[in-house]
Amino acid sequence: MSFKTKESRLLLILGSFFVANAILSEFIGVKIFTVEGTLGIKQFDINLLGVPNLSFNMSAGVLTWPLIFIMTDIINEYFGVKQVRFLSILTAALIGYAFIVVGAAMHLTPSGFWVNQEVNGAPLNMNNAFAGIFGQGMWIIVGSIVAFLVGQIADVLIFHRIKRITGDKALWLRATGSTLVSQFIDSFVVIFIAFYLNPAYHWSWQMVAAIGLVNYTYKFIVAILMTPILYIVHGLIDGYLGKDLAQRMIKMAGRK
Repeated sequence: MSFKTKESRLLLILGSFFVANAILSEFIGVKIFTVEGTLGIKQFDINLLGVPNLSFNMSAGVLTWPLIFIMTDIINEYFGVKQVRFLSILTAALIGYAFIVVGAAMHLTPSGFWVNQEVNGAPLNMNNAFAGIFGQGMWIIVGSIVAFLVGQIADVLIFHRIKRITGDKALWLRATGSTLVSQFIDSFVVIFIAFYLNPAYHWSWQMVAAIGLVNYTYKFIVAILMTPILYIVHGLIDGYLGKDLAQRMIKMAGRK
């Protein structure tokens, strides 16, 4: 297949952006940041399901996950369920491949001159830092991949269920609605596998539910705020394709 047509180039761009953001999410996700501190506001101390002092401490992966779900809905809108499923499976396989390569890199013997470095005026063992940043546990990796696949499947199914009811109208409803449901699933699946089933942590169900609800609250708010961006991307694509071609693709995607 050559990328001479507008449709093929568009799928290449969207698919590449989709895969890149998913892999980025996995690797930057090891950093936990405070939403309140980033916004410069007082930290919330929430008591939920008996779990005290909860606040919005989020994985940095939330920076790119909203973009992934926007890409999911856009690809779903113009290319249909089969293309999203294919890209989701491909992405999950590439995430697994990336972790295998990183695992191999961690086992390479480091050069002596590289290990002891000074970063921002403080001594740092670079090999330990590399392992600490990239060496995510197997349970977390499995939880992330499973949550990603389950969330994507839920997203595409709900998207088309809503579209059957609303037709081509209410893009915000099918896109944001499907994202909210898939984000809900994603929020709990990854925590359940990585911290409830994992014998190293074995969190209580109250801890899983409480942290999952806090995480989902953040994702819910972000998903709503991202709705205008969905319309901007949709408008840019329609302008690139032309109105007639865009409408034909949307109708064909609905039949797939």
